[in-house]
Amino acid sequence: MSTYVDHAHNAHDDHEHHDSGSQTVLGFWFYLMTDCILFATAFAGYAVLYRNIANGVSGKEIFDLPYVMVETAALLLSSITYGFAMIAGHKGNKTAVLGWLAVTFACGAAFIGLEINEFHHLISEGHGPQVSAFLSAFFGLVGLHGLHVTAGLIWMTVMMIEVAKTGLTGRAMTRLNCLSLFWHFLDIVWICVFTVVYLKGAM
Repeated sequence: MSTYVDHAHNAHDDHEHHDSGSQTVLGFWFYLMTDCILFATAFAGYAVLYRNIANGVSGKEIFDLPYVMVETAALLLSSITYGFAMIAGHKGNKTAVLGWLAVTFACGAAFIGLEINEFHHLISEGHGPQVSAFLSAFFGLVGLHGLHVTAGLIWMTVMMIEVAKTGLTGRAMTRLNCLSLFWHFLDIVWICVFTVVYLKGAM
């Protein structure tokens, strides 16, 4: 009888956690919708301002497409490796999860490093955000995405510590699911940035 009660109690706890996890993920979807509005506003601002170069440089003169394609490859690869981490998580393989998260972090950090280097190069060449409306919009939009990726890397670090200490608990998997949504969302936004800002600007 005691075994039956314990089993029923555990099943009830699992059901409650599943409901709570589902609500958390749903709530995070609402957050992503607000982030969509934020990025849409940034894209709209760029679309209005990108022709206003104030007799300065245009995107065609300063964008290095091969360099940006390396950035893009690093971020897209990180999305794939995060997917492998989630597959390992659903299989209960803690070691693989930590390994794939480490690879994902490395790719994301490489992306940020390349972006910072790009910004440093532009500013050192006299093409800072204060020079023209175009450059202000460029640094604003690309920088906004970079800040989000940085936040994702910090979150990823926290999750790696949590998984290492407590394992793949229900709470950890819910948080990893939310981070997965966030990370893939940033990949989609970057594809839009690459297309609208770099490809179009280089023409």
